[in-house]
Amino acid sequence: MLMQHAGPATGEVAATRGDVRGYAWVVFALTVGLLLSDYMSRQVLNAVFPLLKDAWHLSDAQLGSLSSVVALMVGLLTFPLSVLADRWGRVKSIVLMAAMWSLATLGCAISTNFGELLLARAFVGIGEAAYGSVGIAVVLSIFPVRLRATLTGTFMAGGAFGSVLGMALGGAVAAHLGWRAAFGAMAVMGIVLVIVYRFVVTEKRLAPLQPAGAGRQAERPGVRMSLRALMKGLFSTRSVICAYVGSGLHLLVPAAVWAWLPSFLNRYYGMGTGKAAMCAAVFVLVTGVGMVVCGNVADRLAKHARQRKWTAAIVFCLACFVLLAIGFRMPAGPAQLVVIGLGMFFCAGASGPSGAMVANLTPPSIHASAFATLTLANNLLGLAPAAVLTGLVADRIGLLGALQLVPFAPLVAAVAFVIGRRGYAGDVDRLDALRDEAAR
Repeated sequence: MLMQHAGPATGEVAATRGDVRGYAWVVFALTVGLLLSDYMSRQVLNAVFPLLKDAWHLSDAQLGSLSSVVALMVGLLTFPLSVLADRWGRVKSIVLMAAMWSLATLGCAISTNFGELLLARAFVGIGEAAYGSVGIAVVLSIFPVRLRATLTGTFMAGGAFGSVLGMALGGAVAAHLGWRAAFGAMAVMGIVLVIVYRFVVTEKRLAPLQPAGAGRQAERPGVRMSLRALMKGLFSTRSVICAYVGSGLHLLVPAAVWAWLPSFLNRYYGMGTGKAAMCAAVFVLVTGVGMVVCGNVADRLAKHARQRKWTAAIVFCLACFVLLAIGFRMPAGPAQLVVIGLGMFFCAGASGPSGAMVANLTPPSIHASAFATLTLANNLLGLAPAAVLTGLVADRIGLLGALQLVPFAPLVAAVAFVIGRRGYAGDVDRLDALRDEAAR
């Protein structure tokens, strides 16, 4: 038997106090702040790739494995740890997870060889494993349903902005103080945020922000349901499966490009470690802005036609494929970087629509599990294999050749979204009918 998760409700949030809305935004800001720390700890590695390669004579495959092991741990552990987080308490779980990845990042700073660094990076992934699903479940539970794609896109964009800070600050620190100091700086920032979150956000203060039913459910240990019933809710329709698959595949692009762009700029543009990291951070920032904008555009388009979220996701994937396929085949120079930048704007644009699709296609009571499943798909299909596969291919045909193959992932994702769009309206109608029948 597994616990039924107390997830976001489908109705509007009922404000019971005058300061509810303000505190909701405080919670959102702090939760996104921890996501920034999450990705700062994860992506600082990419800024110091050239230094690690020279210091320990590592291959591209080994460098890629240091990045991919984090996403692998997240992919393997997100679902079971999300279930435990709902049982133990989401806020307490968030504090514990953030403390773990911060201390593991400190462990990276004191590693003396590749094996120790790989182990420390694995613990970074263990700490981060359930944060995405638990964090977004907390956020969506205290905001209106009409903001789902915008909030999901913005929350996930926090990963891009955290990557910007991790790569830019990490590169600057590494250039002056070495790669160990870069990891240490990220760890200190994470620990400070954990302390602030611990004293500001509590389950008791979150309860009034949630609809009455969700608040009561969140306060008790949990309603039991069978594994079969949970799986049926998570994979009840073809369209929700397509949303999981499309979301995971399209995120292979940002994961691969974020990991290898500093090395690309170092090898093909002759940039030093600090400059390459700063330049790569700009592209990551563009990705984050694109996630927010694309999520908002999807919400606006879907106001009067719910299937347009799927259409938006398809368009974003195709735009990414075309622009990056052209960009990585252009000669080195400013024009190439501009086209690559345009492709990066759209490369994670389907994140917001995908999250909204999953929320709309699963019962509110299992939204935490649904987002854990989405996180699992995102990591196993896109984030985990991206860096190491690119590194393996780069060892054989060169980094540029490997990056030229990456844009085909969103093309496959677009096919998944096309399939899912066909049955979306009918699937939502059937789920609404079942909810209405259960409410009677």
